[in-house]
Amino acid sequence: MASDDSTRNLSLSLYHYLCQNIVGYEDHVKTIRMMNNVRDNLVTDQKVCITSGSFGEGIEMKGSDIDMMHVSKEIKVYETMSSVVKIYHKTYFSMYMEETKPGFTSLLLEYTNAVDILPICTDVRGKLFLSNLKYKQSLEQPRMNVVHGPCLSDHEGLYDYCFCLHSESWITAANQWILRPNNGWPSPEVKQSIIDHGVLFVPIGVKGSANEEIEWRLSFSVGEKLLIYAFSHTLEGCYKY
Repeated sequence: MASDDSTRNLSLSLYHYLCQNIVGYEDHVKTIRMMNNVRDNLVTDQKVCITSGSFGEGIEMKGSDIDMMHVSKEIKVYETMSSVVKIYHKTYFSMYMEETKPGFTSLLLEYTNAVDILPICTDVRGKLFLSNLKYKQSLEQPRMNVVHGPCLSDHEGLYDYCFCLHSESWITAANQWILRPNNGWPSPEVKQSIIDHGVLFVPIGVKGSANEEIEWRLSFSVGEKLLIYAFSHTLEGCYKY
């Protein structure tokens, strides 16, 4: 009995330590997530905002900045264009993975009527690919002009804005995740929600690659956030610890 009490007390002490120092208490985490969801649902005509990183998961990590993903609604990415019905005022790119490492792709221009797209593309052997560097430079603002990996940051380092693109459909390269046995976790509902959110592309290539400037990294940030949301509060603390 004494041993059971000691184990229980140790577990409670660990739980309170994790809450106080790592993730915050459950109600606090839920409040942050609710605020993030409200902000993320404020969609404009040009972009969708997604709060990402630890704060996006509802966890305030000491010393961490605020990561925001801005997803263009004017540019569409597809793995293949074979069955795509184009809309006149949208821009379309297809994935070109023949010369990229796993987890990366190049984006081949398929169709555009936008005057600001061609200047941010790079000609490679007669084909136009979206340059990750020119794309970021085209979105620089006076207070957000520090290139930090795939992001634009402010000079104080408080915010990281990642301007990314979206494929509404799941992609072949990630099919293995769909088919893997999950032993009950995540639930079929969570798994389907992740698939329905599709895939993001962030503007950064493999460092030192011959095609670094036209490579884009595949991102499953939304799926990762949904998986974190499926954790119990205790498991969240252990994960972050």
